[in-house]
Amino acid sequence: MTWSEVFDLLWVGLQETAWMVLVSTVLTAVGGLLLGVLLVLTAPGGLLSAPPLYSVLGLIVNITRSLPFIILLVAVIPFTRAVVGTTIGTDAAIVPLTIGAIPFFARIVEAALREVPNDVIAAATAMGASRGQIVGKVLLREARPGLAAGLTITVIALVGYSAMAGVVGGGGLGDLAIRYGYQRFETEVMVATVAALVVFVQLVQMAGDLLVRRLSHK
Repeated sequence: MTWSEVFDLLWVGLQETAWMVLVSTVLTAVGGLLLGVLLVLTAPGGLLSAPPLYSVLGLIVNITRSLPFIILLVAVIPFTRAVVGTTIGTDAAIVPLTIGAIPFFARIVEAALREVPNDVIAAATAMGASRGQIVGKVLLREARPGLAAGLTITVIALVGYSAMAGVVGGGGLGDLAIRYGYQRFETEVMVATVAALVVFVQLVQMAGDLLVRRLSHK
């Protein structure tokens, strides 16, 4: 296989990986943020203290996080088929990617929100702020650098997850590495795929670090 052919395959695989990571990141950011906020609010002593609900949510999050992604990928195949109508391809891979990443990001959100000083929350409460205002204008605002850093970590994890999705025909760079680099012993494809993943992750990390620095200075 010529390098020209390798680059053509690599470009397609990179586009598929970027699509999977982009969509699953958006869904994870929304779902993980909501779940993380709910964990903080319902925790004992929280603004909406509900220990039984917190325990149930925590258990679900812990069970999902404890499953290796490759097992989760196979376990949710019926759900994936019900949602997108297939279990093969980039759109199908987005489903397990999102399911696996939401609990991961939710715990990061929970940790970031807990870092907000209690004095700040108490001051907002004393000024008559509602629970919604405390969450939106105090907790989330103060925790922005931590949330940005956590989202960066999550995106990088999703890149790794997307590569594993190639095992079941999920498309992207992982699928490319398995079909050509492993099964057909095309060393050039394997080397190019690894290099592309490294560059992809480095760019994500640099963008995340830049965002964290900007948010920290505001």
